[in-house]
Amino acid sequence: MRNVTLWLFTIVSAAMFLLAGTLKLAGVQMEVDMFAAVGIGQWFRYFTGVLEVGGAIGLLVPAVASYAALLLAAVMVGAITTHVFIIGGNPLVPILLLGATLTIAWLRRQQISSSIAVVA
Repeated sequence: MRNVTLWLFTIVSAAMFLLAGTLKLAGVQMEVDMFAAVGIGQWFRYFTGVLEVGGAIGLLVPAVASYAALLLAAVMVGAITTHVFIIGGNPLVPILLLGATLTIAWLRRQQISSSIAVVA
């Protein structure tokens, strides 16, 4: 059951991040407008899109999935903060994706702890 849950979270999350990142990289007007409202510049839209697409691919590669999940969790913390303090709107989707990516990282925590043990 644990493995089924892990892969369910992984596939759904990867699909959502692949879609979101692709929309950013494709320059969909809604994304352009949203990043214009953030005020950092359109380069940040491309940067975020690359992180999301790369993270989505990483989620599907077991050797790096825990790290991809942590990366995407950090991106979602930024998205939630942006929704709450800058652009407004409902942060529910980023909150759900944060929960999903943290769940993936937690279910793959042995991968992270074994990497730490090698370094130490």
